[in-house]
Amino acid sequence: MAGRIPDRDVAAIRERTRIEDIVGEYVSLKRAGGDSMKGLCPFHDEKSPSFHVRPNHGHYHCFGCGEGGDVYSFLQKIDHISFVEAVEQLADRLNYTISYEGGGTSVQRDRGTRSRLVAANAAAQEFYSARLQEPDAQAARDYLTERNFDAQAAQQFGCGYAPDGWDILTKHLLGKGFDVKELEAAGLSKAGRRGHIDRFHRRLLWPIRNLSGDVIGFGARKLFDDDTMPGKYVNTPETMLYKKSQVLFGLDLAKRDIAKGHQAVVVEGYTDVMAMHLAGVKTAVAACGTAFGEDHLAMLRRLLMDDSYFRGEIIYTFDGDAAGQAAAMKAFEGDQKMAGQTFVAVAPEGMDPCELRQKSGDAAVRDLVARRTPMFEFVVKSILTEHDLETAEGRVEALRRTVPVVAQIKEATLRDSYAVQLSGWVGWDDIAAVRQRVRDEARKRASTRGSLPAPLKKKASRDEDQDAPQLPVGLSRPRPNDPTLWAQREALKGALQYPAIAGTVFDSLPVETFTHPTYVVIRESMIASGGTSAGLGGGEWVDAVSRGVDDVTAASLVSELAVEPLPAEEDTVPRYISGVIARLQEVWVGEQVAELKSKLQRISPATASDEFHSLLGDLVALEQYRRSLLDQAIGDTNRDGMAG
Repeated sequence: MAGRIPDRDVAAIRERTRIEDIVGEYVSLKRAGGDSMKGLCPFHDEKSPSFHVRPNHGHYHCFGCGEGGDVYSFLQKIDHISFVEAVEQLADRLNYTISYEGGGTSVQRDRGTRSRLVAANAAAQEFYSARLQEPDAQAARDYLTERNFDAQAAQQFGCGYAPDGWDILTKHLLGKGFDVKELEAAGLSKAGRRGHIDRFHRRLLWPIRNLSGDVIGFGARKLFDDDTMPGKYVNTPETMLYKKSQVLFGLDLAKRDIAKGHQAVVVEGYTDVMAMHLAGVKTAVAACGTAFGEDHLAMLRRLLMDDSYFRGEIIYTFDGDAAGQAAAMKAFEGDQKMAGQTFVAVAPEGMDPCELRQKSGDAAVRDLVARRTPMFEFVVKSILTEHDLETAEGRVEALRRTVPVVAQIKEATLRDSYAVQLSGWVGWDDIAAVRQRVRDEARKRASTRGSLPAPLKKKASRDEDQDAPQLPVGLSRPRPNDPTLWAQREALKGALQYPAIAGTVFDSLPVETFTHPTYVVIRESMIASGGTSAGLGGGEWVDAVSRGVDDVTAASLVSELAVEPLPAEEDTVPRYISGVIARLQEVWVGEQVAELKSKLQRISPATASDEFHSLLGDLVALEQYRRSLLDQAIGDTNRDGMAG
C-alpha cells in the first residue's frame, strides 16, 4: 500500500499545474476578460457557455449547474477517479516525484485503481506494437500496406498485433507486476477453462485513447477466415476506463485542431480516421464499437464551443449506399440539439475515406470534406429520390414528407430559405404556399412542445434555467443580483481572488459586516485560515478557505466567488476592491452612527453631561469617517463604470 501524500506535495503539484491546460483537454476555453476563461460545461448539457476557469487561482465554477473546485476536483469528476489518483496523474504529467509519508518515493500504488488499469493498458499497447514487427504479424502489416499505410503511419496511430496463443499477453503483464484481477478489470484478459487468457488473438489492433492520451481500450480487426471471434471488429468490453458512448477514436489527436478550426469530421472506422489525418484532415474522429450518439455529439460541442447557430461545423461522412443514407437520417434525427451547422460528405461510388485515398490520393480526401453538403439538404434530397417528381401525385407526396423535415430547422431565416429551395427541388411553382406550409408546421411543432403537462413544464423550466444552479440542501444560497448584498459579495470576491490587494483593510472588517448566513460562514473561514494577510495566494488560498467550511452550499459558493469576474478592468482592480470594501465599511459605520444617535436621544445633557459629550464627540468623529468612506466607496449604481 502507498503511504500518505503529504500536503506540501499536493500544494506543489496544484501550483505547478496549469488548470486551463487540463480543462482545455475536455472543453474549448475562450478568454472572457481579465483572468477568466469560459466554455460549455462538461458536467451538464447547455447551449451557452456558463463554465468559467480562473487560471491565476487554479479554480473553475459552472454558473449553470454549480459544479466547481480546483484541478483535482475537476479530474475526479470528469474521469471518475479518486483524489489520490488525481494527484498521482498530475504528478506523472509534471514528472514530479511524490514523497509518500511512510512509504518512500518508489512505493507501489494501490492495486485495482484507475491509474493501475491505465498502466496495464499502456504496457499492453507497448507489447502489441512490438509484436506488429514479428514474422507472425505479416497479415496485419499487409492489411495496412494494402491501404497505403506505411510503418510510420502505423506507429503514429499505435497499431499493433495480438499474437496467436492463449495467454501470451497475460503472462507478459503478470511478469510486469500486474495481477489477473487488474487485467480482467482492464479488459485485457478473461477467465478461461484453465485460467486467464488473452482477450484478443490474431488480430490487428488500434489503441483507443481518452482525451488525455491514456490508452483505455483497443479495437481489433479480423484478419483470418478461420478466426472464430464474433464480428469483423471487436472492442474492449465496458470497463472502469472504457465507456464506448463517451470515447471517440482519434479525438486525442484531433482535439486541438477541432477547437482551433471549429470543425469536426465524423467517419465510420479506424482506417478512415487514419486516412483523413494522413491526407491533412486533422479533425477526423470515429465512434468505437457503437453508433455515433448524443454523448459523442456533446463531447464535440464542448470542443467546438458552438454557442451561436452559425459557429462550429460537424461533417459526417457516409457511404453512398442505402445503409449510409439510413445512418445520415439517424444522425439528422439526433442532431436537432446541435447549435452549429451540420454537413454530410459522401464519396463517389460508395467509397469510404480510406478507399477514396487509396484510389485517388490525399487531395481527393481533402476535396471530399471541402465539397460537403448541408445535412438538411442531404436528408431532403434523399427523401425526394423516393418519389416520382414528374407526376402531380409524386410532388404532393414529396412535399408531405419533406415539409416536416424543413420545419425542424431552428433558425427562422434559414428555415424560410430552405422552404424556397424545397419548392424548386420538388418543382412546385407556388413558392409562397410551400413557405407557408413550412411555417405552419414549425408553429405546430413549437405548440406541441409547449403543451407539456404542468409538472413537465416545471421540469423543463428548471432544465433551461442556466442562472439557477440546483445546489445541495444546507445553508441557503444568496441571490447573486441581490442589491442589498452586492457589496458583501463583491468584497468576498475581491478577497478570494486578490488577497494581497484586499489585505489588512478587508481583514479589519468585523464578521457582523456580513449579514447573509452563507457569506458569514465564508468570512469566518477566511479568518480561521489566517486572513488575506496570511501570505497565501492563488489556489492555495482559495483551497484553504474552501476546506474551512463544512456546508456544501458554502463550499460551492467559495469556488463560484473565486472565478466570478469582477466588473473592472485589470488596471482598475485595486481601486474597485478598495471601493467595495469602503462601501461595506460605510454601511457598518452608518449602523454605529445610528446606534450612537439612539443612545444620545436617551441621555439627558443636564444629568449626564460627561457621557453625553463623550458620545457626541464619538458621533462627530464617526460622521467624519463615514463621509471619507463615502468619497472612496463604489455603490451598486456606479460599479459598472469601473469596467469601462
